[in-house]
Amino acid sequence: MSDDSENLPEGESGTYPGQNIIPINIEDEMRGAYIDYSMSVIISRALPDVRDGLKPVHRRILYGMLELGVNYNKPYKKSARIVGEVLGKYHPHGDTAVYDTMVRMAQPWSLRYQLVDGQGNFGSVDGDSPAAMRYTEARLKRIAEEMLADINKNTVDFSPNFDDSLKEPSVLPAKLPNLLLNGASGIAVGMATNMAPHNLSEVVDGAVAYIDNNDITIEELTQHIKAPDFPTGGIIYGYQGVRTAFETGRGRVVMRAKAEVETMKSGREQIVVTEIPYMVNKASMIEKTAMLINEKKIDGISDIRDESDRDGMRIVYELKKDTIPNIVLNNLYKQTQLQSSFSVNNVALVGGRPKTLNVKDLLKYYVEHRHEVVIRRTQYELEEAEKRAHILEGYLIALDNLDEVIKLIRSSRDPEIAKLGLMENFKLSEIQARAILDMRLQRLTGLEREKIIKEYEEVKALIEELKAILADEGKRMEIIKTELLEVKDRYGDERRTYIEHAADEFTAEDMIPDDEMVLTISREGYIKRTPLIEYRTQNRGGVGSKAATFKSDDFTEHLFVATNHNYLLIFTEFGKVYWHKVWAIPEGSKTAKGRAIQNLINIDPADKVRAVINVLNLDDPDYINNNFLIMCTENGTIKKTTLEAYSRPRQNGINAITINEGDKLLNVRLTNGDNHIVIASNTGRAINFHESDVRPMGRMAAGVRGIKMKEGEFVVGMVCVDHKEPADLLVVSENGYGKRSDLSDYRITKRGGKGVKTMNITEKTGALVAIKDVEETDHLMIINRSGIAIRTEVSSLRVMGRATQGVRLIRLNDDDSISAVEKISNIEGDDEPEGGEEGATQSPNEENVD
Repeated sequence: MSDDSENLPEGESGTYPGQNIIPINIEDEMRGAYIDYSMSVIISRALPDVRDGLKPVHRRILYGMLELGVNYNKPYKKSARIVGEVLGKYHPHGDTAVYDTMVRMAQPWSLRYQLVDGQGNFGSVDGDSPAAMRYTEARLKRIAEEMLADINKNTVDFSPNFDDSLKEPSVLPAKLPNLLLNGASGIAVGMATNMAPHNLSEVVDGAVAYIDNNDITIEELTQHIKAPDFPTGGIIYGYQGVRTAFETGRGRVVMRAKAEVETMKSGREQIVVTEIPYMVNKASMIEKTAMLINEKKIDGISDIRDESDRDGMRIVYELKKDTIPNIVLNNLYKQTQLQSSFSVNNVALVGGRPKTLNVKDLLKYYVEHRHEVVIRRTQYELEEAEKRAHILEGYLIALDNLDEVIKLIRSSRDPEIAKLGLMENFKLSEIQARAILDMRLQRLTGLEREKIIKEYEEVKALIEELKAILADEGKRMEIIKTELLEVKDRYGDERRTYIEHAADEFTAEDMIPDDEMVLTISREGYIKRTPLIEYRTQNRGGVGSKAATFKSDDFTEHLFVATNHNYLLIFTEFGKVYWHKVWAIPEGSKTAKGRAIQNLINIDPADKVRAVINVLNLDDPDYINNNFLIMCTENGTIKKTTLEAYSRPRQNGINAITINEGDKLLNVRLTNGDNHIVIASNTGRAINFHESDVRPMGRMAAGVRGIKMKEGEFVVGMVCVDHKEPADLLVVSENGYGKRSDLSDYRITKRGGKGVKTMNITEKTGALVAIKDVEETDHLMIINRSGIAIRTEVSSLRVMGRATQGVRLIRLNDDDSISAVEKISNIEGDDEPEGGEEGATQSPNEENVD
């Protein structure tokens, strides 16, 4: 065709009588047509919407049944009538597709929470087909009506049906998170979805937890939503697949049948299976097992019987004499569908586009949908209440002028004149005038008048309440939580699927609670972890309580807080990094000396620990590629490297930074790439610059200049602060003086400058020893060289000017000084003072000298 068109005379582009032929590239046409087809399948057929968890056919069936009036408390209607309603109005496809979908929504072994209440033969777990639609009947389940609740209150958008004769909802209001409850499966073009069902009570608890804390982690969510909960029960064998699916939206969950060993009257034993894995055809499984027994691939079984009845499932594997049941059962798990897997692939439509979602994403999008529903419902109810209040105001005007109104109506020739007269004489709207004319005479009695006044007051109160809801997101979130908890009370049930940790997955870490620990490392390299609750809060100025006991020339040099399951990155002053789990560090009391760090990591005897970073994990690509380690040396050199460069632990450690001669690594901080960096020197100077001034470098790079140093001067600390959050800087001198100042007092400069004064250093205060970024809710842990520790609240220190001397934080003996300062964020402690002045806002030793 294209060759012929090229030979046409100029001005004739393939036009023939009755035709208009346009040459096109067949590749472009096929590409465009295929994309159109695939998007139609993805959006209009195969994938569920993340908001209500339904595909279009499910949504149309539920809405069609609602329109037909087959509610949970109404009589059943023939399935053929329901299918015809859906086909004729909303879903112009085959009747088999609609009926099969409706049947599945009524099968208790297919859906964890059925949406259709079926009467008749709806198939069986053995794979039997349901009866024809002319024989069966159905109606909505009560829980399905929760999906449709408030649909007539303008809560969702409606779109035209296939012939533009009716409107159908594009999504349901969904008072319950159906996508998590019942899951979904479907095969689209180039993608598929396979989502597992979950327990309603757990999902509601998880949704409430997410509403209370939008920053909740997936690990914390698993305390509420423990694992999928399949309608056929069974056992989830091993938790790693569940964890992966929750975190990434993809994973493989291993399912096992629930089996018990019973002894028969003859003395022989039998394996009895009462629950099988989800989506397994019972009859087919038994048939294939019998074939394996006949082929001698499974030994020890003399007979198989299916004793299932209406009371429950019961499959009996009768064992031969002297057979060990556990060996046979494990063989059955290995070779039959008594053990199968569910491949989780959480793909759903978000804003009309397919997206893979983790469990937190699913909750997030559902809560956002419910939030929109509550807003739209409240706006609708407010409009209706205002319309009613408007009419009631007209009634009250009419009752206040009753004689004049009656006289005007009696003297009017027709209702139209009466309406215009009412509007003109009493300043009424057309709606109010029409309502007065339609009012029955009995409403003119005194009792009816009182009812109108009472109703008007109630409507006005309702209007104020609805306006308050629209103005306050917190109120709307409380409404969502309340409605979810009501759904839980009404439909919540116990888990059906038991979770069993596989032996090869069970590690020592799984047995250790992820508690917060205070880790201390002494100058001589002794390390220990102590439960944080052992340290009690004291007021500023207290004498402290006894901490670690060291020999005279040793003292605590590093102190920080981490949880047991964190990874520690241990950096030394020679520029090496080592890896260690917190729980693997020996635990000791406050007064314990600890264990030599050389026994835990292969550190050079001449080297010493300078910084320790605790990270959540080293396996998440997003986490390790979007977080950075900022390193600072005593000579003021700074370096920035992605965490990914340090994500492959080695027993003997690796080089973290190239250290120049005469320099030492001082501090390392974990950042998100958008922080302010403040570096302070012992002489009381500090420089403030943005992290973007330091480009990311390789692991072996030496770094660039962070602050210009004078002879005899050295860096004592570095902090990295998120510039979007307000923060204070705390500085502490060696003689126990400290203060906090607003970070905004430190002007932002380029790296490499001299900095500004951060503390007025005098002989009385001693040199600067520490700088920390703190908040009002933080606590401080201060330890001096003699081993005395004090924990105090940052809130007891008022904000002072940048160049002031500060106040006394801890009383020291003449020959003592501060060795380590660490902040503890948002920790609740015992507020009983030990030697401090209870309730004091200022120490007697406080001095504030500019």
